[in-house]
Amino acid sequence: MIGEKAPRGSSVSLVTPTYWRDLELCKLLCESVDRCVSSFAKHYLIVADRELPLFRHFQGPSREVLPASEFLPKWLRSLPQFIRRKNRSYWWSFRAPPVSGWHVQQLLKFAASSQLPSDRFCILDSDVVFFRPFDVAGLRRPNAAPLFHAQAVVAADAPLHGRWVATSHTLLGLNPPTFPADDFIGHIICWDRRTVRAILERIEQVNGMEWAQVLCRTREFSEYMLYGYFVRHHPGHMSAHRETTRLQCMSYWGEATLDVPAISKLIGGAEAHQVAFSAASISGTPVECIRRALEDVVADTSRSMRPGLRG
Repeated sequence: MIGEKAPRGSSVSLVTPTYWRDLELCKLLCESVDRCVSSFAKHYLIVADRELPLFRHFQGPSREVLPASEFLPKWLRSLPQFIRRKNRSYWWSFRAPPVSGWHVQQLLKFAASSQLPSDRFCILDSDVVFFRPFDVAGLRRPNAAPLFHAQAVVAADAPLHGRWVATSHTLLGLNPPTFPADDFIGHIICWDRRTVRAILERIEQVNGMEWAQVLCRTREFSEYMLYGYFVRHHPGHMSAHRETTRLQCMSYWGEATLDVPAISKLIGGAEAHQVAFSAASISGTPVECIRRALEDVVADTSRSMRPGLRG
């Protein structure tokens, strides 16, 4: 792993591993972060080295664009751009089968959150867009970090989640899970730096090899499941967290493509604690529709705050 960079005081940084296909989504995310999110130290975008030129223009006083190679082990290297399957990039090594870019993004979240100079991290997916103010000051130590925890919602035969639960228990050396199992997955997730380091150490202890090599050899896992199950089974780290059933990002998982009115309606129905929106890529919802809907919401909010227009 890269040499440790000691954080100065208590701080929260934002981390977004992203890639070329999410360029426009990432632009929308950054714009909404600049408009809505406050009290963070830095927003780190982490991209494949060859994609740095595409993302350099996002660099600024509060945002850094970093190459993936700064965090990945030297033995893991990206395959040439023309070698793709289903338009996905892959990384290769002599220590594990090739892994996809999505797989590598999970490694990057762990590596960045264990090495970057903050003691708390807010992990944001590229498709998140903020529509309300979000102050991360409350995530700083010594405050407890929120741990999203949905109890007994994952069935053993759930296509992905069921296997992610089982894999998490195996990697962490826990007893086999019982179902229905718990879920810890969301679009805006807070991680504690000390906890991340303890997770990686635990993976190495249980599996007898470098944590990155273990995860590269693991075909199906969830970074958020690993974090959640580790915290739940280690009282010392659980004491640094507080459980919550509230997700701050409202998500659309349908396959139907959303238009501007549909997105505006969804955002308009957001609960008080929800500050962001995300549409699954399977819906094929155009980025421009999300942008226009967001502009409408911001405009409506501004009008409602003008003198004489408040209720």
